[in-house]
Amino acid sequence: MRSTDDAELYRDSWGVPHLRAGDHLGLARAQGRVTALDRAWQIEVERHRAQGSSAAFLGPEAVAWDRFARQARLDDTARRCHDALDPQTAAWVRAYVEGVNDGLAEGAARDERFARTGHGRTGSGCTAWEPWVPLSIWIATHILFAGFATKLWRERVARALGDDAATLFATDGPGTAGSNGWLVPGDRTATGAAIIAGDPHRFIEDPGVYQQIRLACPEYDVLGLAVPGVPGLAHFGHTGSAAWAITNAMADYQDLYVEQLRPAADGEGAEALGPDGTWEPVHRHTETITVAGADPVTVEVLETARGPVITSDAAAHSPTAQQTLSLRYPPRVRRDLGFAALPALLRARTVTDIDRALDGWAEPVNVVHAADTEGGLLHRVAGAVPQRDPANRLRPVPAWEARYAWQGWAATPAEPVRGFAVMANARGIASPLGVEFAPPHRANRIRELLSGSANWSPAAMADVHRDTHLASAEPLLALLPGLEGLSPDAERLRERLLAWDRHMEADSTDATVFSAFRTATVRRFAADPVFAGLADAPTAPEVFHPWLYLVPRVGYALEGLLTTSLLPGLDRAAHVRAALEETAAAHTSDTPWSQVHRLAPWSALPDPDAEWPGLGGDHDCVNATSSVPGFTDLTARASAARYVWDLARREDSLWAVPLGADGVAGSPHHRDQLPLWARCALVPVVTDWARLTKESA
Repeated sequence: MRSTDDAELYRDSWGVPHLRAGDHLGLARAQGRVTALDRAWQIEVERHRAQGSSAAFLGPEAVAWDRFARQARLDDTARRCHDALDPQTAAWVRAYVEGVNDGLAEGAARDERFARTGHGRTGSGCTAWEPWVPLSIWIATHILFAGFATKLWRERVARALGDDAATLFATDGPGTAGSNGWLVPGDRTATGAAIIAGDPHRFIEDPGVYQQIRLACPEYDVLGLAVPGVPGLAHFGHTGSAAWAITNAMADYQDLYVEQLRPAADGEGAEALGPDGTWEPVHRHTETITVAGADPVTVEVLETARGPVITSDAAAHSPTAQQTLSLRYPPRVRRDLGFAALPALLRARTVTDIDRALDGWAEPVNVVHAADTEGGLLHRVAGAVPQRDPANRLRPVPAWEARYAWQGWAATPAEPVRGFAVMANARGIASPLGVEFAPPHRANRIRELLSGSANWSPAAMADVHRDTHLASAEPLLALLPGLEGLSPDAERLRERLLAWDRHMEADSTDATVFSAFRTATVRRFAADPVFAGLADAPTAPEVFHPWLYLVPRVGYALEGLLTTSLLPGLDRAAHVRAALEETAAAHTSDTPWSQVHRLAPWSALPDPDAEWPGLGGDHDCVNATSSVPGFTDLTARASAARYVWDLARREDSLWAVPLGADGVAGSPHHRDQLPLWARCALVPVVTDWARLTKESA
């Protein structure tokens, strides 16, 4: 790494960058530069996805996302948020961008994907980043976190099954981003100091979505997990005397408004019916998406006073038709992401410092755990949630009715830490701010495991991370004893499933059989005539399709569908009996779970020859390697990182990522952590500079 001011780059044996600089701006430049060196392809893909220009080198498959990014005005929102930054934060972000621009050409030269796609082929290589690109990447990364697309699904369900059924499929499960997190106070640890541990659950990507890094200057020395392309350590960090971690709060803070549009009176543009009964001007322009190997695509960009229009179809009376919907989301309304919190977190010495920094956080809305070496503990929600009519949280609402307008911002709850503090996307501290939450199984299981000892150490936390108990299996298995008239093979399968220990262990053949039985049940439920109105392919834009297909929705909501009174015509026992017979006849009894439950990460440029490991766990396990019940046993979503922050001795902390520290395929540290991660092992954090290797300037 060439000198950036007086910055120095060291690496540990896993290739994790440790940066040291003379001041915080020099350090931000160094972070940007090393990120460009290690992750040039990744951050360029993310930059162009945020700008809606990735199809220019990724081809037609990227058009759907690029269209959404442009229609939702993600990059324009980032620019507005950047323009509103305070001068100090703006200078810090600008320093990071300068570092990225300094290292981008060198980083691109390391990665053959640039040449293969022709990206950055002209001039000096990739075009320079604009100062707001880190904010743009942040928005694009989190725009779907709050699951506003679920409102499209609820609307579809209500039209097909009635308004009372709108939340029939209520479960966020693995359909959106979630996490585990737990805080063990000092009276339950071997050292007398707190331990914070957990893992964010996200779609696994190659390169990985989190970057292990250390940032040191005279003001602070912090290690943690960064989002490549974004300065600082927003989600997970340890300053030596204080540490923090987050999970998705599952808050609802994005709204969809049904818009009535008409041509403007002057024949130019359009108008939308506003809440006061008057017709308001609509911003309108067109943009062109360049597509590698195909014709350009023209996109109409519309924005009402509520927000950007993301779907448009005049035939809204049909149960399967789109409506004309605008998206209202806090960063565009407030011109604020809360980025001033990021440098403040790096300077934090106490829980009070962390708490104060997070008072200014905005996007996304998180549940936070924090602790310090003085015994301070924190459990709070941070982020911007609008106050509005409860109906806004459920489904699209009429833009022309004033009752659905936003009315200020909700207070973010906090709770004292009594015993263990656990966050796993279930109902709890953030309940007043959301609608759908994850089932309580992961949170309950973590509490149960933590209660088994009063002498916790960082190393012992790996046992919590790797737990594979699947509590959500119980409602389905509970129906088995009542089935009658089974064949001999189905009788034997029933006995086997009832004797199963409910653990989705990698080497378990019972886990494989259960998953096959669950899959058969889900598919039979989905094929029942009661759901006929939901079986058609979605008509909404392609980017929302993962929220709108019936089979995955049934799979994630199976527990509730097995017990709900809203579907009196659904013959559950008949479907379960038929699924058991089908599974018994399939003869899959000797296949280990890890043979079918294999990692299938997303990559902007997939490698068809890549081999990925088999895994234990499942979507409701603490080891949350999410299959899609009824659709596939493969897992695309799992722990995007694991961490254990020790407040007694930071050097005893542990971490791991799914792949490795380097984003360049074939490099020594691209996938060197993968075998450890697959078995939930953790890598020691290194804090002694003498144990690191300095790279030449």
